[in-house]
Amino acid sequence: MAPSPYEITVGIAILNYAVLSTSWNFVGGFTGYISLGHGGFAGLGAYGTGLLVTKAELPPFAALFTAAVLVAAVAVPVGYAALRVRGASFVIVSIALVLILLLVFQSWSSFTGGSRGLVVPRPFPGMLRAEHHRTFYFLFAALLAAALVVWWIIDRSRFGMGLKAIREDEDKAQSLGTPTYTYKLVVFVVSAAFTSLAGGLYALWFGDLDPVFQFSILSGAYMVLMALLGGVRHLYGPVLGAVIVGYGLEYSKIEYGDTPLHLVVAGLLLGVVVMFMPDGVIPAATALLDRFRKTGETSIREVTAAELRERRGQRNGTEEVRDSERSGSGSGKGSPT
Repeated sequence: MAPSPYEITVGIAILNYAVLSTSWNFVGGFTGYISLGHGGFAGLGAYGTGLLVTKAELPPFAALFTAAVLVAAVAVPVGYAALRVRGASFVIVSIALVLILLLVFQSWSSFTGGSRGLVVPRPFPGMLRAEHHRTFYFLFAALLAAALVVWWIIDRSRFGMGLKAIREDEDKAQSLGTPTYTYKLVVFVVSAAFTSLAGGLYALWFGDLDPVFQFSILSGAYMVLMALLGGVRHLYGPVLGAVIVGYGLEYSKIEYGDTPLHLVVAGLLLGVVVMFMPDGVIPAATALLDRFRKTGETSIREVTAAELRERRGQRNGTEEVRDSERSGSGSGKGSPT
């Protein structure tokens, strides 16, 4: 239906944002931990896939899943260290992770290409550009569907209940026997794996990687903004946020590409969310609909005198029946068998 390949590329970018924000929502939505370092896992997935294809000569999609497994393995010690702190300390640790990875991949030019970047061969070399974009549009849609299904399963599981208990009151959840640290680490690794898959699929689609872009704090900030905008406690919240923020970013880049206006747009959206919709668009819209549905109703319903008399009569009749049952049961206790 797209009139040109450009519209398909915008759709792919929005789907990529949706996968990234949904992947971030495994941690942020369930546990309440705000991570700005998930862009580092996306960058690791992208570079891991590209290096496995170019250096190890693995098939593209075998490299994609191998990189996801490796990133999940890396996420274990990272989560083991980072999840021991909370609040602002956790945010600082997540930012430090991205900055360290940026310095490593920029400096290790003999292996990663450094500032020159890394060119990843196309997985479908015989395809025309339009067909290539169309294929990856459906691949990103399939990855988003998989992430949503896993989030939905966790949300309705006992494991998900434990994660929500951590979000509401971690100390109380731990005192009641919930293995909070283990739960946090498991969901952190799952989140890192899906984030890596999104980054790796982006590498196979775009084909040109730059460490400054792949390991950017802005990527993690966009994930947080999209999830918060849609609603972190809802399945489709990050997807809705990705559509709104992703379209706004792509539009501002095309119309005002020589200016940092897209950063202004992102900042304004974040301000609107924090001030007017702290729980996100979906909860705000649901509350607004509930208000309209209750229009005309009062907190104290008017009752006529006839209805009051009828209620009193029913109440008196019920009490008489109970009294008779009690007296009958009392007399029955002393009667001979």
